[in-house]
Amino acid sequence: MSLIPPIDLLQMDEVRIDPMLALKLPVQVALRREVLPFVEWNGNVIVACADDRDTGAFSMVQRAFDKPIQTRLAEPASLKRALQRVYGALRAGSAPPTFGRPNGNRAGESDFTDVAALSDEILYSALLRQASDIHLDPTPEYLRLRFRVDGGLEEIQRYPVALTGNLVNRFKVLAQMDISEKRAPQDGAFRYTYAENKHLDLRAATLPTKWGERVTLRLLGLQTGTLTLERLGMDTAHLKHFSSALAQPHGMILLTGPTGSGKSTTLYAGIRRLLDSESLNVITVEDPVEYDIAGVAQVSVDSNDKTSFAKALRSILRHDPDVVMIGEIRDGETAGIAVKAALTGHLVFSSLHTNTAAGAVTRMSDMGVERYLIASTLRLSIAQRLVKRLCARCRVETALTEVQAMALNQPLAAGRQAYLPGGCLYCGGRGHVGRVALFEFLPLDDSWSQIINRGAQEVELLEEMNRRGMPTLIDDALLKMSAGVSSFDEINSAVAAW
Repeated sequence: MSLIPPIDLLQMDEVRIDPMLALKLPVQVALRREVLPFVEWNGNVIVACADDRDTGAFSMVQRAFDKPIQTRLAEPASLKRALQRVYGALRAGSAPPTFGRPNGNRAGESDFTDVAALSDEILYSALLRQASDIHLDPTPEYLRLRFRVDGGLEEIQRYPVALTGNLVNRFKVLAQMDISEKRAPQDGAFRYTYAENKHLDLRAATLPTKWGERVTLRLLGLQTGTLTLERLGMDTAHLKHFSSALAQPHGMILLTGPTGSGKSTTLYAGIRRLLDSESLNVITVEDPVEYDIAGVAQVSVDSNDKTSFAKALRSILRHDPDVVMIGEIRDGETAGIAVKAALTGHLVFSSLHTNTAAGAVTRMSDMGVERYLIASTLRLSIAQRLVKRLCARCRVETALTEVQAMALNQPLAAGRQAYLPGGCLYCGGRGHVGRVALFEFLPLDDSWSQIINRGAQEVELLEEMNRRGMPTLIDDALLKMSAGVSSFDEINSAVAAW
């Protein structure tokens, strides 16, 4: 054990805590002695503490780890908040977590026999890690646990292969699946309750593979308090266009982009902005409901087609809504009903799978919606992508090379200021903290009606946007790169196929 001389106090509100480390420490030790292991760095476990002279506490911490520990003084108030965030939902007398301890060669360690407790720890750890998905993948040698964090998969743990059946069955029972059926895919959902009155909704799916059933769990409704347009990455101009569209009494606002680009999150943020400003009757139709929003009637589409998007829409229009959100427009019937709703005095939010904002017009037309109806109802089309956000504490300034500029099809951007990911205690050495959206806005006023009505295709609409000097997705990406929000590698991967 060695001590790192304090240089500055850690601000624990900004630190990405590794739950695999934090949950190895007994709850009572962490809370009573105010110590929190939060990251592995250069072969050492770094421990945030309130008093770097408490050698007794550090001895107790060291017993929980096979690697040497190093301590860092943390700002006291932020450390208390972090301790409460990590251990607040656990009873002070609870047994030590089982992560990383399959052999039982230390006092109090588990041999993974309590599958129910282990499943709870997996869920709680994913919650702390702010993961969007949990993957349990069987292999011939072990059962691999991975979390998807900020869009990337991280391997968390390898369990004995003999544990596969019991752990898979545990999640199947929670999701009300048939545990006797092992040769067909299944899906379900369940609610995980933690702390006193907090809960997390999850969607579960199983898939039979050569080495056993794999399980994927989608965590729904995380961080609903951060669903604001500003936090998503919209600049002043974007916010002005979005606010103008929200102020309209009727019409459509469409979000476009591939799966996983954050379209639903932006739609929810728009609804929250509306609800903050006035009292409205808001009804959503989703597959599934991803966020619980107070004051909103949310309808989940049924997988057996008892409640389809089109059926639900036809019904909810009889419930006098002011605002309707459709999770996704997938077919001509849903598109037609959405357009009719927008024409009859409703503000309609939805999403489409197209690459550009202009592509929403041609996609709706391909679904059979008349051009004049699109011109009359579409108020705003937005294309977006998600990229990892650079850690502001360790990013490294550089300049965009000619090769990189050419890769973005922006040769004049060579030499432009850019940043590379670094790595520090705050981001856990990853160089990134969270994600941010790239946007392309196409506000459609009356001047666009004639262009749309005459049948202009996506290329023509993009040329008109360029003629009017409207910023594209790449323009927003370059701005965020130069501002140190994201890196070249991230924006290139997001816009390369654009």
